[in-house]
Amino acid sequence: MSSFYDYSVENRKGESISMSQYKGKVVLVVNTATGCGFTPQYKDLENIYEAFHDRGLEIIDIPCNQFAGQTPGTDDEVHEFCTLKYHTQFDQMKKSNVNGENALDLYKFLKSQKTFEGFGSGPKAFMMSAMLKKIDPDYKNNSEIKWNFTKFLIDREGNVVRRFEPTADMEDVKASVEELL
Repeated sequence: MSSFYDYSVENRKGESISMSQYKGKVVLVVNTATGCGFTPQYKDLENIYEAFHDRGLEIIDIPCNQFAGQTPGTDDEVHEFCTLKYHTQFDQMKKSNVNGENALDLYKFLKSQKTFEGFGSGPKAFMMSAMLKKIDPDYKNNSEIKWNFTKFLIDREGNVVRRFEPTADMEDVKASVEELL
């Protein structure tokens, strides 16, 4: 498989969702968590979704519990949290792994297209670097997902054009989405 559109993920009801249904759309794929310091990014994601959904943006929210167990609960509990606390209109998929042997094939593909390029600068970037040095001393040299709220931006032709680490400024994410619409 060599295209974004060749993959599928399960929604929280266990139904297979083919990425091919997003042909012609701009897509933001994000691994999320409900109990993370970055969880307030749900508000930013919803604002981006509301601003651009009518122009062709879709958000694929894939909850993941691989980072310090910060996504407890069932898929329905995650969905309820997102809709009640952040009023999200984009749906959450089935909780899934993004790293390791049980990682979604979609994530294996995304990581092969855009690797880790750093956390940028500032206090959050410094904190993430310090924490990851303890977890994975070689973290700078592999494409693994480092933490919750890593985002991949896919253009209307299915090309993975950007990877945003959780420390990325959400205004930069918004501007990059808008450029593709």
